[in-house]
Amino acid sequence: MGHRFAEIAFTPNVKAAQEQNGSRRSNTRFEGGEPLRHRLGDREAQFIAARDSFYMATVSETGWPYIQHRGGPAGLLRVLDDKTIGFADFSGNRQYITIGNLAGNDRVSLFLMDYANRARLKILGHARVVPPDDAVTMRKLTQDGAHTRVERGILIGIEAFDWNCSQNITERYTLADVEEATTVLRARIVELEAKLAQATQP
Repeated sequence: MGHRFAEIAFTPNVKAAQEQNGSRRSNTRFEGGEPLRHRLGDREAQFIAARDSFYMATVSETGWPYIQHRGGPAGLLRVLDDKTIGFADFSGNRQYITIGNLAGNDRVSLFLMDYANRARLKILGHARVVPPDDAVTMRKLTQDGAHTRVERGILIGIEAFDWNCSQNITERYTLADVEEATTVLRARIVELEAKLAQATQP
């Protein structure tokens, strides 16, 4: 089997493109051997649990891809075991493109980004919709204190994953990152302003 992600992604057309662009030989190292990158390890589980957003692609019955952004508190995407992840699907713009696409093709592709540390995890899998009356599964997917109405759950059986190199990932930081990084500086500003106010008093 070898590198599971390469086995799925390296189609004949992709291999032809690799050959044409001079990278086919270097990419053959991912093929053959023991199964690899098909079960999540501790590194992947910790990375997934720390994410506060992700992108998920589906394909319509007419062949058009669609990418949806999902965001929320860190941990919105849950690791249930080394082959299964899932999330609670909250009420949104009510277009239901992803749900409609999954009715015809259950294949999905996820991108999980850590812009601050310039890391990216790619996941390929098969998704299925969980009805809201499946209380046991929904409890596993729903975060404590969620205020938005949950319409359903989505479970994803993982077929493969891969880590991208950091090249061309632009560093970006959340408001929480900035506040944490500037805590000491802001405290120092308050201290200096207080001293300045004292010194300028008549």
